[in-house]
Amino acid sequence: MGTAYRVAKGIVFVAGFTGVGVVLWAVFAPDEARRKEMAKEFAEDTPQVLTERRRHNAMVMEILKEAAKTDENVAHKPWPWKK
Repeated sequence: MGTAYRVAKGIVFVAGFTGVGVVLWAVFAPDEARRKEMAKEFAEDTPQVLTERRRHNAMVMEILKEAAKTDENVAHKPWPWKK
């Protein structure tokens, strides 16, 4: 009987805190209009940033392709890789 009571008490405790978390998230999360406004404020869509991001992604893909061709552990190589 004592074990069942403790399990039930634990389930109620977890469910209560989960409910409180969901309610707080629903109250304080920004609505759709605010999210769109916040997305416009990020200045990461400039051509310079996009070019840098493309260059970085290309470099990462090149490293992954090279790593796929070798049997050595590439995680221990110093960054950035020298060819």
